[in-house]
Amino acid sequence: MLSFLNIAQVVLYIALLALLGQGALFVLAGAKRDTNFFYKLLQVISKPFTLPVRKLTPRMVSDQHVPFVAFFLLLVLSFIVFVERGYLLCEQLGYTDCRG
Repeated sequence: MLSFLNIAQVVLYIALLALLGQGALFVLAGAKRDTNFFYKLLQVISKPFTLPVRKLTPRMVSDQHVPFVAFFLLLVLSFIVFVERGYLLCEQLGYTDCRG
């Protein structure tokens, strides 16, 4: 279980960093971001995470806002994985009051 959480944490970190980089290039590149190679690359990396969010969000939500929603959802998931991983490590070390 711990190795699964480690893999999940790495995957979430990669997605979070891709979305963060995409946001930075969104600000820095301006209107020419659609022709920027690195922006396109970060879009490809983050697409498996933004596509399900696009399917779940209502049509009122703009396509430009979907990466923000995906970022915050991934941030929450990353925190949950972080806490559960810490709990499992605490149990493996033999502490009896890990949740307290």
